[in-house]
Amino acid sequence: MSMDAPHLAGNVDAAGLTVGIVVSRFNADITEALLAGAVSALKEHGGSDANMTIVHVPGAFEIGTIASKMANTGRFDAVVCLGCVIRGDTAHFDYVCQGAMDAIGKVAQRGDIGVGNGVLTVDSHEQALQRVGGAHGHKGEEAALTAVEVVRQLQLIDSVESIDQGLEA
Repeated sequence: MSMDAPHLAGNVDAAGLTVGIVVSRFNADITEALLAGAVSALKEHGGSDANMTIVHVPGAFEIGTIASKMANTGRFDAVVCLGCVIRGDTAHFDYVCQGAMDAIGKVAQRGDIGVGNGVLTVDSHEQALQRVGGAHGHKGEEAALTAVEVVRQLQLIDSVESIDQGLEA
């Protein structure tokens, strides 16, 4: 890497950002803990209730539909996706996880909105608990702050592109 090349590093300043949060109702004890962590992290980093829109959906599979719609409105800087899928005895787990991840990935690939993926895919309820403030951190907080950092990096890239275009003119 050339030392003259622009080096862009995001930050987690949520002040002024509009954030959509999509949260699954299935496994509600886990998903509500994910939501509480996401909201808390956003507020700790300058976000406000007035700039957050929370939408509850039935399960993880439906998260992508609402996240996509939120992104398409152009009203949100970031979307945080929160859910919990716990493995059962059938292949249903695999299909739900794949569908949810594919749909969330499509929103992220747009490249114009920060996306935080806080959909847990675990083997047991105990594993899920470890990811909402246990030994594996708090995935709701991490998803929210990841979305904010991506927004800030997108803004930096846009500002570098504007500067470059101004120099070429």
